[in-house]
Amino acid sequence: MADSKEYDLIVIGGGPAGYAGAIRAGQLGKKVACVEMESAGGTCLNWGCIPTKALLKSAELYLKMKKADEFGFTVGDITFDYAKVIERSRGVAGQMAKGIEFLFKKNKVDYIRGKAQVSQPGLVSIVDGAAKGEVLRAKRILIATGCKMRRIPGLEVDGERVMTSREALASTKQPKSIIIVGAGAIGVEFAYFFNALGTDVTLVEMLPTVLPIEDDEISKTLERSFEKQGIKIRTGTKCENFRVGEKSVTVDLVKDDVKEVVEADVVLSAIGVVANIEGVLAPGVKVELDRNYVKVDDNYETNVKGIYAAGDIIGPPWLAHIATFEAVNAVNAMFGHGEPRRVSNFPGCTYCQPQVASTGLTERAAREKKLDIKVGKFPFTASGKAVAGGSSEGFVKVVTDAKTGEIYGAHIIGSEATELIAEYGLAIELECSVEEVHKTIHAHPTLSEALMEAAAASMGEAIHI
Repeated sequence: MADSKEYDLIVIGGGPAGYAGAIRAGQLGKKVACVEMESAGGTCLNWGCIPTKALLKSAELYLKMKKADEFGFTVGDITFDYAKVIERSRGVAGQMAKGIEFLFKKNKVDYIRGKAQVSQPGLVSIVDGAAKGEVLRAKRILIATGCKMRRIPGLEVDGERVMTSREALASTKQPKSIIIVGAGAIGVEFAYFFNALGTDVTLVEMLPTVLPIEDDEISKTLERSFEKQGIKIRTGTKCENFRVGEKSVTVDLVKDDVKEVVEADVVLSAIGVVANIEGVLAPGVKVELDRNYVKVDDNYETNVKGIYAAGDIIGPPWLAHIATFEAVNAVNAMFGHGEPRRVSNFPGCTYCQPQVASTGLTERAAREKKLDIKVGKFPFTASGKAVAGGSSEGFVKVVTDAKTGEIYGAHIIGSEATELIAEYGLAIELECSVEEVHKTIHAHPTLSEALMEAAAASMGEAIHI
């Protein structure tokens, strides 16, 4: 152990939790190492959030160009090179990964490439990768290894006929048809992307609606929009008996004991994620787990003193911005910079078109809690900015306390919903009433006026509906 390196903090994992925690420790003047097996930025930056948004922007631009005549432009046939679309997304991910590496250097974080294992409290061994054999010591270790895509039981991912989002992001061959299993955010985003570029898409979900965690009205609106776009929606449906052939995959879709046989070039599994904990802890390190996620206290510390965890590895909600929030709070707490905060108010975003974004309670959840509520809605068809921009689909919905005007939740479906939701997140964080949102002057014409109008609608004072 004489050759081991000593640190104030060792972070295992270089994703949104890991790199943020490491950088924050560096900002605090601590000696810190961040160990990552693949590339800086983790799954989100390299195989998730960032490259998928690049693909979605290509799809959105392609569809807009096909409607150029609506804006007074005459263009020829619009075509695309699928391989270049994928190449651009990989380039965007690569550029952002280099940015994280720069931030490591700026904040004097040692970035170590390899697979780390906590050998014992205070000791980390690099067991694979470029830095294999190195030993690191620290009184504090932060586990931030995130999650990986859940596989469909009994169905082997081969990158050709059966894929997860990772294989789909790397494949330069566009499928003519695809069955997407799971209609959460990942499944919905890929359904929009592939359909926009002409792939025949069947989107299957076991639960009654797409985006099952969103407000019911939002989910049903998105279903109708997707069906108009040509996506085949199969909700309340199970997938059974996958048959993988040389040129296609066949699956039985079962709903209410009625079987439908569907065949496609590719099956994409988007049924969620599982904790990426395998090999991170040596057998002698008895960190308590809950459903295979690392269990932590309010300080983000495990039952083993000096071992902390943050991000997807401690369980849902599995969102990059939450992972960053948790890791920064964990580092601040472990080094005495304020009381740690656990996640309560946060936005959820889906980047298809129309976009979906939300924060707080859905209308159904509020009613199930037997809260006395009012609901305000404002359609983008009544927004001058939305109509002028050719993006009038959707609405803003706000759920409030009927007496006090406390904001319980906000839900948006429409263009730029993922940008607009931040205002209601801030309002909830600052404990603003819906009246205060209503009485805050919003510039005209902007999409954000719809947030004000929805607030006004909950009070019976909306002007433009």
